[in-house]
Amino acid sequence: MDVLLGVVLGLLGLWLALLLGLFLIRPRGGALALAVRLLPDVLRLVARLARDPRVPRSARVRLWLLLAYLALPFDLVPDFIPVLGYADDAILVSWVLRSVIRTTGPDLVAEHWPGTPDGLAVVRRLTRT
Repeated sequence: MDVLLGVVLGLLGLWLALLLGLFLIRPRGGALALAVRLLPDVLRLVARLARDPRVPRSARVRLWLLLAYLALPFDLVPDFIPVLGYADDAILVSWVLRSVIRTTGPDLVAEHWPGTPDGLAVVRRLTRT
């Protein structure tokens, strides 16, 4: 019984650490609302980058894992948690894209961007690149 309690408390602690991490890396100000609005274009961008052989394998793995997470019918952060509940997808997308842009450079991302130049400027602002 003590082992089960320890495992449950350990998992709860990891989940709380995840919430804190998401809170700390979230986009600031109105950028989060912009990220949610741009989600369809960003999803197309992520899929295109994941299939591009010029993107390093480690970055493509992160992109495919992101797409798999977004396809899941449940979230790691339930929607009833204020701010982070609905924003966890946008936060994770921003975080993964930031790492991919730093690996591949902004030109490859601009080449694959399906939206408007203003939308790309928002993505660059959200990813701090």
